[in-house]
Amino acid sequence: MSDAPVEYPKSAPEDRETAGPLDDSEANPVRPYVDLGGVKVLPREGLHLRLEVEEGSKRVVAVGLDYANSTLQVQPFAAPRSSGLWHEIRDQIAEQISRQGGTTTVREGAFGPELLAQIPVASTDGSAGHMRLARFIGVDGPRWFLRGVIAGAAAVEPSAAEKIEDLFRSIVVVRGSTPMPPRDLIPLRMPAAAGSAEAAPA
Repeated sequence: MSDAPVEYPKSAPEDRETAGPLDDSEANPVRPYVDLGGVKVLPREGLHLRLEVEEGSKRVVAVGLDYANSTLQVQPFAAPRSSGLWHEIRDQIAEQISRQGGTTTVREGAFGPELLAQIPVASTDGSAGHMRLARFIGVDGPRWFLRGVIAGAAAVEPSAAEKIEDLFRSIVVVRGSTPMPPRDLIPLRMPAAAGSAEAAPA
């Protein structure tokens, strides 16, 4: 039995190269994107950007997008050129959630397989909390993997889901040419003009 890592195929919509999420080389350079380093986001009416910052290191670890009564959290990761990460990462997320006492179901979504999760939320008084619904989506691009977590209305309502899926498709991933091990978070940063899309650290 060989110990070579299993190479999974890439998981992405067939029209990813034209409909998104796009690679920086595929995006229209004149569109007014908000540049957050590893990802670029197209501003739209009613969209609020939040940057999620790690306590100790002050490193930006995720981009939170509040839109259509929902939240979409995105994280770009470095990935191998030929194989994908989503099939493996999806299994790991499911395992993690089941350890927390939650449940997950795999279903076919707008971007391919996605995880519909019920995650237990502890209440403040220590009694059994309620379940929070979330959808985990992922797309393998050229040398990158983009993960999204959808919560709020878009986890249950088709009309809100459509708006959030459209928002996820509009994201551009900037992989850069720096060599990085697969699964490393592609560095994110504050936008240069912080006021342009109401970006604020979470």
